[in-house]
Amino acid sequence: MKKMLFIYNPHSGKGLIKENLSDILNIFCQYGYHVDVRVTQRQFDAKAYIEKYGFAYDRIVCSGGDGTINEVITGMMELDEKPILGYIPAGSTNDFSVGMQIPKRMVEAAEIAVKGMPVAVDIGGFNNKKFIYIAAFGLFTDVSYMTPQETKNMLGHSAYVLEGIKKLTSIKSYHLRVSFNGKVIEDDFIYGMVTNAVSVGGFKGITGKSIVLDDGLFEVTLIKTIKNPLELQTVLTNLIGMDIKSDSIVSFKTSRMKIESEEKVPWAIDGEYGGAPKNILIKNYNKAIQITSGIAKKGPKNLEIFDKK
Repeated sequence: MKKMLFIYNPHSGKGLIKENLSDILNIFCQYGYHVDVRVTQRQFDAKAYIEKYGFAYDRIVCSGGDGTINEVITGMMELDEKPILGYIPAGSTNDFSVGMQIPKRMVEAAEIAVKGMPVAVDIGGFNNKKFIYIAAFGLFTDVSYMTPQETKNMLGHSAYVLEGIKKLTSIKSYHLRVSFNGKVIEDDFIYGMVTNAVSVGGFKGITGKSIVLDDGLFEVTLIKTIKNPLELQTVLTNLIGMDIKSDSIVSFKTSRMKIESEEKVPWAIDGEYGGAPKNILIKNYNKAIQITSGIAKKGPKNLEIFDKK
C-alpha cells in the first residue's frame, strides 16, 4: 500500500481544516493511501519531522499557509529521494497555490493532491534557508509576519492591506550593492522582491508577465528611494500591472544573485520572518520538487509534467 504523510497546521487561516479533515482523509484512503497524520506543534515542526521521516513516504501532503509549505519544502530539500508533494491551501492569501491552479476549497484541493499532475518547480536558496515563491525586504514586507494570526483569521486578505497602508508613513531605505549576471547595481532601495510566482500578496501580475515556474530563473524587482508621493503612486501603479514605466524600478531575471549591505536588512521569506543578514546569496534550484497541480492534463508549456508511478 502506498504511504502518505499528511501534515497540517491547525491554526492557518480560520482553522477550516478541522471542518474538512474527515472528508480529506477519506479521499486519501479512497486513492489507496495508508495515511500518517502529523499536526504541527510549533514553528519548524514540519521541517524537522520531514527531515527525519520524509524518506519513508511515497507522497507528502501538507495543509496550511505559505509558512507551512515553506517548512515542508525546506525539509524535503534535505532528502536524497524527494516524494511528490500535494498542497491544500489554508492560509489567508495562499499566493503559491494561485500559480499551481490549486482550488481554494479544501476537499477539491485534496483531490488534486492525490490525482493532480505532478509538475517540477524551482526552489530558491536564501543563504542557508529555502523559499518556494518569494524572498522580499522593505516596504510592507513585515506585514505578513507582524500581523497577529487572530487579525488574519478575522479579516483575511484585508488584514494585509490595512496593515500595509499604515507603513506608508514610515518608509525606510537601504543602501545595497546587488550583483547578478555579471552586472553590479549600487543604490538606495525601499523594497525588493525575488520571486517565482504569478501572485504576491494576493495581487496577480505584480511579479511581471510570462512567469515560468521551472525555467531556473527568478523575477527580481527593486524599488529605489522615492522622492515624493507622486513618484510613489507611479511606482505602485506600475507594480499592479498598469505598465506605467518608472526610473525608480529595476527589474531583471537571474538564477543567482548576491546582495551586500553595511546594515542589517530584515527579510520576509514566503511570508515569514527570514532574519536580517547583511550579506545574502540567492540561488535557484531548478525543478527541485514535484508538486501536484490543478493544471489540465496536457500541462502548460512552462511546466514539465512527470508521469505518475
